Amino acid sequence: MKINHKAAALAACALPVASAPAFAQSLDQKINDGFASATGWFVNFIFSSFPGTNFPWIVMWLVIAATVFTLYFGFVQFRAFPHSISLVKGDYSDPNDAGEVSHFQALATALSGTVGLGNIAGVAVAVGIGGPGATFWMILAGLMGMASKFTECTLGVKYRNEYADGTVSGGPMYYMTKGFKERGLPAGKAMAVLFSVFCILGSLGGGNMFQANQAHAQIANVVGDYPGWITGIVFAGIVFAVIIGGLKSIAQVTEKVVPFMGILYVATALVIILMNADMIGWAIGQIFSGAFTGLGIAGGMVGALIQGFKRAAFSNEAGVGSAAIAHSAVRTKEPITEGFASLLEPFIDTVVICTMTALVIVITGQLVSDPATGLYLLDEGASTIQTVDGNKGVALTSAAFSSAFPFFKYILAIAVILFAFSTMISWSYYGLKAWTFLFGEGRSKEVAFKVIFCVFVVIGASANLGPVIDFSDAAIFAMAVVNIVALYLLMPVVKGEMTSYLSRLKSGEIRKFK
Repeated sequence: MKINHKAAALAACALPVASAPAFAQSLDQKINDGFASATGWFVNFIFSSFPGTNFPWIVMWLVIAATVFTLYFGFVQFRAFPHSISLVKGDYSDPNDAGEVSHFQALATALSGTVGLGNIAGVAVAVGIGGPGATFWMILAGLMGMASKFTECTLGVKYRNEYADGTVSGGPMYYMTKGFKERGLPAGKAMAVLFSVFCILGSLGGGNMFQANQAHAQIANVVGDYPGWITGIVFAGIVFAVIIGGLKSIAQVTEKVVPFMGILYVATALVIILMNADMIGWAIGQIFSGAFTGLGIAGGMVGALIQGFKRAAFSNEAGVGSAAIAHSAVRTKEPITEGFASLLEPFIDTVVICTMTALVIVITGQLVSDPATGLYLLDEGASTIQTVDGNKGVALTSAAFSSAFPFFKYILAIAVILFAFSTMISWSYYGLKAWTFLFGEGRSKEVAFKVIFCVFVVIGASANLGPVIDFSDAAIFAMAVVNIVALYLLMPVVKGEMTSYLSRLKSGEIRKFK
């Protein structure tokens, strides 16, 4: 079977729709062409492979870091899991502690930045390219990433700035400067500046453009084709209305939206999985066998591992440093408590939600393997069998959900919009804190960044997914390069905080507040 890969990629999962006016589509194309040409060099550098292999060095960087933190802190993600739940419930919270938000609000804000379209479109990309086995590596990456999140969020709170008006600023740029200075380490300021630049790019890419792009794709799947810039303008207006109010405004929205959208999405996935209960055992078998077999070109063990770790890292952002910015605003006098609370984030994001998405795609039989090429294909049930290369990520998930009930695509559309919206407002805060670190605090400077952020919402909705997801991955992983170096150098500080806190908790010195 001869496959036109380019044509198939553009058509993959697309529904029959009416064509939009030529002049409107041409504007989208101009935006896309300009963006793709401007960012190609950056993407190529970040995802270059080890010589003689197709294994991206950035994936290995994240895998090694997660493994080191897991071992160094004695599998803290499993030992402290029950206490993490107690902290998020507010059992140990003192409302008089410095900070802006509760443990639950901080977790919800951070989750709204990670639980996004990476869980829907990103998982489809991983499974579509790496096969069902990519799911195994996503789960493993999520479990190990809990230790990375624990490390960075503890440091974020410990070295945050607390201001007279009750607001705080924290994150990698602050523990790089203050933490390095405290320990007599060089280059802290330079690393903080570099991280801030990458954080701003990440907020405009993965936390903004990718979300707007896939939200538009799913809306177009439901209502018909129309120019992306229209979706972009509408989203930009709504996002600006929320983020102009600052973190407390964002937290008030996310603490309501995140639980609702999470329950909605997981419940929908569970319905489909239970409807196909007789296929669950087979699907799990496909996931495990695909994780360790060398069959196929993109679907073999290496391909599955790369896609699994890559998409898991993009989704839960463990080691990236972004969530440390949100968690730094928590009300607490014990930095380690937010490290414990943050453990739940990769678990909910990757182990639960990403796995649900992958199971739905596998269990509904949307993918088949072409024995001639080893590529995974989208079986649309008729005469059309198309390659899946991620250019239509959310549409693959939509096809899987819609295979159970046609109206499920509308439920998915609601989930996509909520995922995208919550992620954008959270990442606007991350980018803002990096922006103010570089250019200083002040109302006019904050508004300037928020306007720029909303302009990129329009660009993201207009551009093709390929350039957008490549740039998004590159920017977010560039943050991890700088952040993980800092975590290695400062992890003894976290070890000291953990040892002190756990000994006081065991002795009864630290007790439940309510």
